[in-house]
Amino acid sequence: MSEVITLGTTVQTLSGKKYVLEELGIMTRDFNPQSPSPVHNFETVENRNGTIDRGTVYGQRTINCSFYFKAVDMWDYALLRDEVFRIFDSREAFYIIDQRNPGKRWLVKYSSPYSIDQNWKYGFFEIDFVTVKLPFAESIGKTTDPNTFDSNLWQIGQGLIAEDTKYTHNTTSFRIYNAGDVTIDPKEMPLKIIYTGWSEQLTIKNLTTGDIWSYGKSTVIESSQIILDGVKSYRPGVGSIFKDTNWKLITLKPGWNDFVLSGASGNFKIEFDFRFYYL
Repeated sequence: MSEVITLGTTVQTLSGKKYVLEELGIMTRDFNPQSPSPVHNFETVENRNGTIDRGTVYGQRTINCSFYFKAVDMWDYALLRDEVFRIFDSREAFYIIDQRNPGKRWLVKYSSPYSIDQNWKYGFFEIDFVTVKLPFAESIGKTTDPNTFDSNLWQIGQGLIAEDTKYTHNTTSFRIYNAGDVTIDPKEMPLKIIYTGWSEQLTIKNLTTGDIWSYGKSTVIESSQIILDGVKSYRPGVGSIFKDTNWKLITLKPGWNDFVLSGASGNFKIEFDFRFYYL
């Protein structure tokens, strides 16, 4: 058979170990994510035509992948088959990366048993992966990483723009850019905001979304930090400050988000640490 390699796949464990499948002799024939799977919430009202749209979320998605490998001999075939089982061990979720989109990754497990069809020294198999946690691809790079293609973390097609996109600021008004297709909601995905410096009843307002987060106390040392980490808020050395906040969260819409701080004073900085998410 012809051994034309057109695709490539990398598997990465949660601990960071990478398997470049082609280097192991496992070739990718197809990497095919299913479209987003909408879950609509409609409400019907008695004596009223039609329905009321209460919103849509996306459910779990399937990614169908097709692979083959060529062994040296029949004994090597058995070793390669067992290596496949080890790489795709789904007792723990792992990331898969389509090398046509090397800046994005999917957190997955495989959904059902699969068979490896043997044809002499060749093995052919298909796997249906299902997304874990979120039905989106996520950027490999974070906003704290260098925002250059030289870093090998980013790619064309990730929504990156030529404008300077800073994620650390020391002014009371600034902009934060979300390059993804999906709103960053700390109830669903990691978002860390770190304020360092003096403050008196600090308020963080996203003018684009209308979100407001506020803290009812002060920080009186320049090195003091206030950290919003997902749904948690705390100060190092103090612990949780949630009870002293307004119990709200900051979200980030796709595109530019305009922010205003109040209660900040002296030398301060505010940092945003998150990934981008794609349909």
